[in-house]
Amino acid sequence: MDTTQIDTTLSMLNANKTRWARLPVATKIYLLDTIRHRVGDVADAWVADAAEAKQIPPNSQLLGEEWTSGPYALAAGAGAIAETLRRIRDGIPVLEGYQTRTLPNGQLALRVFPANAEDRLFLSGHVADVWMRPGVTLDELEANAASFYRLDDPKGMLTLVLGAGNIASIAPLDVLTMMFNSGSVVALKMNPVNAYLEPYLEHIFQPLVAAGFLGFLNGGAEEGAYMTRNPLVEHIHVTGAAATHDAIVYGTGPDAERRKAEDDPEVMTPVTSELGGVGPTIVVGGEWSDADLRYQAEHIISQKLHNHGFNCIACQVLVLPESWEQADDLIAAMREVVRDIGERGAYYPGADERHAAVLKAHPEAEILSNGAGPITFITDLDPTVRDDVCFRTEFFGAVLGVTRLPGDSTESYLANAVAFANDTLEGNLGANLIIHPATARESADALESAIADLRYGTVAVNTWVGVAFAMNRATWGAFPGNPRNDIRSGRGVVHNSLMLENTERSVVRGSFAPFPRTLRLGVIHTEPTPPFFVTNRKAAHLGKLLTERAVTDSWKTLPAIVVTAMRG
Repeated sequence: MDTTQIDTTLSMLNANKTRWARLPVATKIYLLDTIRHRVGDVADAWVADAAEAKQIPPNSQLLGEEWTSGPYALAAGAGAIAETLRRIRDGIPVLEGYQTRTLPNGQLALRVFPANAEDRLFLSGHVADVWMRPGVTLDELEANAASFYRLDDPKGMLTLVLGAGNIASIAPLDVLTMMFNSGSVVALKMNPVNAYLEPYLEHIFQPLVAAGFLGFLNGGAEEGAYMTRNPLVEHIHVTGAAATHDAIVYGTGPDAERRKAEDDPEVMTPVTSELGGVGPTIVVGGEWSDADLRYQAEHIISQKLHNHGFNCIACQVLVLPESWEQADDLIAAMREVVRDIGERGAYYPGADERHAAVLKAHPEAEILSNGAGPITFITDLDPTVRDDVCFRTEFFGAVLGVTRLPGDSTESYLANAVAFANDTLEGNLGANLIIHPATARESADALESAIADLRYGTVAVNTWVGVAFAMNRATWGAFPGNPRNDIRSGRGVVHNSLMLENTERSVVRGSFAPFPRTLRLGVIHTEPTPPFFVTNRKAAHLGKLLTERAVTDSWKTLPAIVVTAMRG
């Protein structure tokens, strides 16, 4: 192994870390604006390469996934951080104008979405709150926001970011968080699965690279291990699987299992992480129309099949009420959606092996689409078998399990579903709840208790937790408190463009039905089919328009965005 490039890059970054930490805020704003504009230089080529790598047909609406979770997410993320830094530059309190409220359990919540007219237009019907940890006061919330920028003489830090291989914007957004929220220089090692993106990211981040504040590293597992053990690295952030985290912290040799059991780390460098898990979608029964069943079938299948299931927060287990008479109708509607969306390849390495393991554990599984990327349902999971592979192992692919729980009322069912999600399913990154507005009104207290009791870093009601990923003012990460040797979905948060501290979770709420049908349900918003739905026919065009808006900050794209969204 030749470590020359690694050593040279890390030494260069170490030499520049204090200079970066003390760089004027105005200069950092300029750099963020430059990054945002440079995304536009490569966006088309970026999406084209991603489509080829992920086996997405050239004219498919699924290209919208690559636009919104790639160039758009990065440009919007840079813009959101720049907005916070402009407040700091101008002497405006970071949280001025943001509403806070005290929750029934005494915790403090900050409304981070919508924050402006654009938010209300682009995701109409959505709201998002960041919940603070118990005991955080309003004074502490405001005093600790953007705390790095309150330091007089910061000395800087060197962070190693180990990028994810699935969603294109994860690694660069992690870079932005570490550099601009925490004042750290960064060495970025791309995942081999999407290393083809590196030339685009090098172009986008060229001003930071040229100034010696960001470096790109390459190599496989051996090189990665060398990087994590380099004494110049003061912080490691990794997105991936819990096994990857454990290999970094406890090693991979014959002594690794003992080290983990005794929490005797081989690497003492602080590690933050986002590690996925088994994501639940809890459906609350009610009286649904045929249109409701179809729409929510598209919603659930989109939660599962966005990026063909290669998502850390893909829905893996659908939880249904045991006594709900329409449960089978919903599953039938989901089968129809799968038939309608067509074939797609399973591009991520190991997908075939993971699918085979599912079929070995559950030979009764129903393969709905048996092309290059099979889509599989397991519709009769026993919730009492707590060690079922579907509950304990992240499939990272197009497999959906279904289980049914008892409850003689909405309150008792929700209590059972929350306990099941918290205590049986592996991980605590994101959980979804789907509930009809009428049921939500009738059982408002039970719903709010369920949201509060779910121990997940993001909870979504009538939308997908993946939406919170794109809400840059929201936090993104696991529920706090995971021990190092039982890391579950990780430690720490990213995104968080308001630079909040002591956060517990993000709660995002959407709409049960699209416009205009939602008006008959007593809910007012103007969003038709959401952009992340795999059935949105205009998703690709809309994603490109949203990217142009995020890159240019121009309102000229607004009419086209509105028209395209309404036709989705």
